[in-house]
Amino acid sequence: MITEIAFFVYPVSDMARARAFYEGILGLKLENNWQDLWVEYDVHGVALAITSADMGQTPGAKGGVVGLEVDDFGAEIQRLKAQQVCFVMEVFATPVCRMAVIADPDGNHITIHKRNA
Repeated sequence: MITEIAFFVYPVSDMARARAFYEGILGLKLENNWQDLWVEYDVHGVALAITSADMGQTPGAKGGVVGLEVDDFGAEIQRLKAQQVCFVMEVFATPVCRMAVIADPDGNHITIHKRNA
């Protein structure tokens, strides 16, 4: 029986560049680092990992997408734009949330998300 999601992972081509983005731009806190090939960040009890190990995936926008919930959507969008982060999709609303899609340096898509009250 599956009990939880252990981790989400993105392949990256340059670990130092990726860490600068995930830690410096997104502000994620390093949880685990295995030989600088597999790096994990704890996001409210779920591991978001990046890896430069060859696992058969190619870095870029053809893979999965993670959605990161933020507390102040407007402020986070402004902060990311000020950091000149690449926006793949500008802010849009659905009946249940607001979101925008950004890209990391390899082109992996990350959804910035805020549920409606």
